[in-house]
Amino acid sequence: MTPTAVALGNFDGIHQGHRRVIQPILKSPDRPNPPPYTTVVTFHPHPQEFFTGQPRSLLTPLEEKVAQLQILGVDQLVMLPFDRELASLTPEHFVAEILVKGLQAKQISVGQDFCFGRHRTGTAQDLCTIAAEYGIDVTIAPLKLLDGHRISSSAIRAALQQGDIQQANYLLGRPYSLVGEVVQGQQVGRKLGFPTANLRFPPEKFLPRLGVYAVWANLCDRVNGVLTESSSAIPGVMNLGYRPTVDGHGLVAEVHLFDWSADLYGKTLSVHFIQFVRPEQKFAALDELKAQIQSDCLVAQAVLSNFNHL
Repeated sequence: MTPTAVALGNFDGIHQGHRRVIQPILKSPDRPNPPPYTTVVTFHPHPQEFFTGQPRSLLTPLEEKVAQLQILGVDQLVMLPFDRELASLTPEHFVAEILVKGLQAKQISVGQDFCFGRHRTGTAQDLCTIAAEYGIDVTIAPLKLLDGHRISSSAIRAALQQGDIQQANYLLGRPYSLVGEVVQGQQVGRKLGFPTANLRFPPEKFLPRLGVYAVWANLCDRVNGVLTESSSAIPGVMNLGYRPTVDGHGLVAEVHLFDWSADLYGKTLSVHFIQFVRPEQKFAALDELKAQIQSDCLVAQAVLSNFNHL
């Protein structure tokens, strides 16, 4: 849909820094005229994945990214196919062919460290200069800092790898989530008295440190093709790992929801990580595992009693 007001970048995670870039293009009641279609423009695959040939895990796979952008009030997401042709465009040609001709951009917003064009030779200031020739206003959003540190997808990934969920959530501005369809598992948890929902999640999803977490979960529907969470959150405890005690095969994400007995098979859950409880470990007997799960539940319940669902 054109014409557009464009926020341009990779936006993996839709964290607080990204929202600072997106904010200038959003509709607001104090604007005298209806703005163009608010449009986030990103690249697929990620340029780093294209140049290295290595698959890149994502904080927000496509369905999660679309859902987060809808919450912000973005009208549409445009994913530019990042290939050799796009990578070879000079900054001037990128503006002329993509932003002006293709997207009919009337307004553009980018981050202070934004680079574009062949060999990343174009800077945010260059974009201002080139776009001005077409009468397009460019907003350069300053870097978002928290406690003197730049908010970035890399910093969030590092925190998640360490199990520092509080830091990751702080940088994101919301709890980190894992979205997946509930599928049939081995039902080991049910035999131990702690039935779990096993989630099938996108293979490109970036996973935090393996272990046990206190979580909030929401049932999801798809409204007009977009993933939408229910307003009612369910407390629970999640295990992310290989279940060494029961000779598990393959990585699993399984969540035990407190005081929940309804059938979840085939439904989609969005699970929000609140706090890391403990790393994955192997127990000598199932009774030890059962006692530990009981302890994990008590810890998670205590944690969640002090955290409202966000």
